[in-house]
Amino acid sequence: MEGMTRRGRFITFEGLDGCGKSTQVKRLATTLMHAGYEVVTAREPGTTAIGERVRAIILDSRTKGMAPMTEVALMFSARAQLVAEVVRPAVKAGKIVLCDRHTDSTEAYQGGGRQLGSDLVRRVHKLILGDQQPDLTLLLLSDAASVERARRRNVRNAHAGDENRFELEQAEFFARVRRAYLAIAKREPKRVAKIDAGRSIPDVHEAIVKAVHERLHMKI
Repeated sequence: MEGMTRRGRFITFEGLDGCGKSTQVKRLATTLMHAGYEVVTAREPGTTAIGERVRAIILDSRTKGMAPMTEVALMFSARAQLVAEVVRPAVKAGKIVLCDRHTDSTEAYQGGGRQLGSDLVRRVHKLILGDQQPDLTLLLLSDAASVERARRRNVRNAHAGDENRFELEQAEFFARVRRAYLAIAKREPKRVAKIDAGRSIPDVHEAIVKAVHERLHMKI
């Protein structure tokens, strides 16, 4: 990448299910690669062999009776493997890592949605990952309709595996999740960029590119 910084970056995407994270990860990856950056994409839980096995347990609607603390433990097990196997080596090599969800999701879904509290999740993060944090988090803000879109998507993609477990939660659960996300953004405004996900896909992408350029001073 001639003339560009070789410092790697870790960028995460957050938001309610169905808000368009996966689509925007792909679009940003393409834009960055066209600009000459080496890009690695990941998802949580998942990506690594261990992470994908954990994902199958956590997201499958046939998983019944899982305690909230078990969810936290499993999420961080998959996350620790991803950081060790993918994130840290890629960033050290000067690559840009784009990750669909990270610890903010656990703070929002288990801390907020399951009402375990943010402090608990943040303490576990410190214990497992130390000071590891994204360079930038793109929080895609959407309304409750996004969850319904996620439900329909998972029904269409049922042949690839059942990932409906969280989408089966009630509206108040997702209201708590959204409030938790907004609290994170308020607490860490330098790291978290709020993006209006209710606009068209190209407009959301444009806002994301602007945030990456302005906050990380990357040439795109």
